[in-house]
Amino acid sequence: MKQGEITPGLSAAEYEVRRTMLMKSLPKSSVVISTSHKTRYMTNNIFYPFHQQTDFYYLCGFNEPDSALVLEKDDSPRGYKMTMFVAPKSANIEMWEGARTGADGAKEIFGADEAIDANLFRYRIVDMASRHENVYFDYPTPSLFMPMDIAKKLHNKPGSADAFSTTRGLSPLIQEMRVVKSEAEIKIMRQAGEISGKAFIETMQFTNPSRLEHQIYAKFDYECRMRGSQMMAYVPVVAGGSNALTMHYVNNDQPLHDGELILMDAGGELNAYASDITRTWPVNGKFTQAQKDLYEVVLHANKECIKLCTEEHGLSLNQIHDESMRLTKEGLQRLGITPLPHDMDRRLYPHHVGHYLGMDVHDTGDISRSRPLKTGMVITIEPGLYIPRDGAYPEEYQGIGIRIEDNVVIGKTVPYVLSVTAPKEIVDVEYCCASGRE
Repeated sequence: MKQGEITPGLSAAEYEVRRTMLMKSLPKSSVVISTSHKTRYMTNNIFYPFHQQTDFYYLCGFNEPDSALVLEKDDSPRGYKMTMFVAPKSANIEMWEGARTGADGAKEIFGADEAIDANLFRYRIVDMASRHENVYFDYPTPSLFMPMDIAKKLHNKPGSADAFSTTRGLSPLIQEMRVVKSEAEIKIMRQAGEISGKAFIETMQFTNPSRLEHQIYAKFDYECRMRGSQMMAYVPVVAGGSNALTMHYVNNDQPLHDGELILMDAGGELNAYASDITRTWPVNGKFTQAQKDLYEVVLHANKECIKLCTEEHGLSLNQIHDESMRLTKEGLQRLGITPLPHDMDRRLYPHHVGHYLGMDVHDTGDISRSRPLKTGMVITIEPGLYIPRDGAYPEEYQGIGIRIEDNVVIGKTVPYVLSVTAPKEIVDVEYCCASGRE
């Protein structure tokens, strides 16, 4: 990391600005309680790879489980008091599980005014919250560090005549901040997109009819990690042939077949930010005419929708989706394909054209897709076509699934494509596939 950074690519100052903006937006006598994820276990004493709760990470950058952040609004020059509950230093535990930041590190590195043993959280937090009129926290899921019985006590805050008027959800406030990315965040996401795009190139070159879907998965995962991604941003879809007709196909365990396409929806995560890219290419390196026909329909919709991703256009994701549906219908009509009633949005193109992207692959889920897009938002554009094995459609097109997904930063007048290194033009895809066979 560079000097002044708390996490790779993000400075201590940026985290401080985030907390300050949040606390300035709240009324007097407010307290914010944000908790990390707990350690999650696969089996006895064997844990899953840890992935931090993203709202918590957004506010402080602390990447250890079983932790909490408390921000109390006050009249200090900072505008709030920052308390962190963290696991204490322990030579014995750290010998097995690795180094901990500890209380001193929470203050010196992460800027906490006070740091307390996380084991005391359940005994201290209700008293801390009771000193404030407005309590902001998120009701816990089993994966969160917040104990359920403590959440109930916070929700029915002692001394409040109307508990429901003084406890409010925290995540909607943070999502409003997260939906527009800073320059530093976009830089990380550009790097994540470049890494994943190059991994797609290597994976296309690696593909041939002797491979299995899980080998394609393994190749992509390897290429992302070798370029710096710490993990996959989500479980990839690696769908050969008609498996691509299943939107969330993640079995990834079937052989590939000569003459079919492979659809891969995958992306690496870099420094807590996701990429989310889909490409579709021929297993043997050459598109058939029918595959080209459908591919060109999807590619045209993809490119035209990306052009609309500017603040100047004033469109929402829902409006861009409507345009992608119109373009796709027109493309099918040019091929002489007439969808059955209601088939267009139920079977041929059953998903949305895009979603917000950021620290989560489906980022800021409470932000409506009917909201006009603003500069600095990052979204996906992913039109698709999935022709069922149904006699109502020409036989040469049946069983073909195609999706082309890019990651796009909304610009004032010009969009910026983060996934540009991943080939998508037919000539580039075929050239890429052929170069792996030379």
